[in-house]
Amino acid sequence: MATVSSTGPVTLRRMMPILVASTTGTAIEWYDFFLFGFLSAAVFPKLFFPTLDPLTGTIASFTTNFVGFAARPLGGAFFGWLGDRIGRKATLVSTLLLMGIATALMGFMPGYTSIGIAAPILISVLRFLQGAGVGGEWGGSVLLAMEYGDDRRRGFWASWPQTGVPIGLALASIALLVFKSAFPGAAFISIGWRIPFFLSLLLVIVGLYIRLNILETPSFTKVKEENRLSKSPFLDTFRYHWREVILTALVRSAEQAPFYLFTTFVLTYVASVLKMDTTFIFDAIIVTAIIEFCTIPLFSIFSDRIGRTRWFAIGSVLMALFAFPYYWLLNTKNPAIIVIAVILSVALFHAWLYGPEAALISERFGTKVRYSGASLGYQLASVTAGGPAQLIAVALLKAYHSFVPVAIYIMIMGVISLVAALLLKDYARKAAVEDAA
Repeated sequence: MATVSSTGPVTLRRMMPILVASTTGTAIEWYDFFLFGFLSAAVFPKLFFPTLDPLTGTIASFTTNFVGFAARPLGGAFFGWLGDRIGRKATLVSTLLLMGIATALMGFMPGYTSIGIAAPILISVLRFLQGAGVGGEWGGSVLLAMEYGDDRRRGFWASWPQTGVPIGLALASIALLVFKSAFPGAAFISIGWRIPFFLSLLLVIVGLYIRLNILETPSFTKVKEENRLSKSPFLDTFRYHWREVILTALVRSAEQAPFYLFTTFVLTYVASVLKMDTTFIFDAIIVTAIIEFCTIPLFSIFSDRIGRTRWFAIGSVLMALFAFPYYWLLNTKNPAIIVIAVILSVALFHAWLYGPEAALISERFGTKVRYSGASLGYQLASVTAGGPAQLIAVALLKAYHSFVPVAIYIMIMGVISLVAALLLKDYARKAAVEDAA
């Protein structure tokens, strides 16, 4: 692994500009992505599918949401190829621009009553572009931090772009709360929900300014200077690392699927099953995001010390064991207890897995194909776990009128991650995988 400088140690002070650049970008990308996710549960069923009953409309809305997840592996493949060919920095600028423009255009979208079936089709196209941007963003942001850092604290350094998730989650929640208050009732459905999308452009400008002022990573620079760039990063990834791509996609199951149940499906569950107002859920998510911002790097430090795969295996078991208690807490209908359930689900059990995940995935690919390999391994889970999770949960709820099948689904995801983690080699406190000959 390369360091910031060949003549000095890697310190927090030396890493700070890199961590800010990588984390700021991911925070903006996830702000955009979560906005759509929240609104697909709370607003889009009425706006784009007004002729359907509430639960069917929610399923249709989550289907448009799934388009973004389906696009993420494609974005990961394309931008991964770009990142391994022309560099991490230029690619990250491209993903940020794509995401910001697609998100801003969403704010201009008319509803079904104005242009009919064209409305959900157009919003799906923009969601696809948004998902492609996220698909390319994650790998570059993580590599920016990882390839400037050192082996001994790789989990810690690589975890900082992961904190973009709670930051984006909190920003999206705050934006929706503010504009729901400013535009109450029908006004929010017609105009209020659009403004947070417009604000995305301001965040993108800030992110671009920060990213344009950083240098290319030392690892990629060295490979480029030595004329060792891969001519076909995508093909080389599967030629030398197909097993790692599959296992890293599967290992994310216990983190990826439950996360979207904990942050977006919970809105549907609280409103449709518990018959409660969901405003306090956004408050809970904001508090949860603040706590998770601290637990993500903390748990990543632990993974550096006790082993990444061991830490991840333990977390997968804990996630599975939490499935039923989570819904028992929700079913009390006590707002304070529900807030505790939200905090535990994300700030503890999700953070346990999500923090060390960046290093766990990235460190098993060589520099020449690391952007492609890490992006594909990470983003394929969007199709196998994250994207279908909300659709599966709503379908199970509609079919069985019970949380039990949903809890069992979470447990199955935990078992899949456990098996995959046990099959992966541990690279904590060791050199990352070298490039294949």
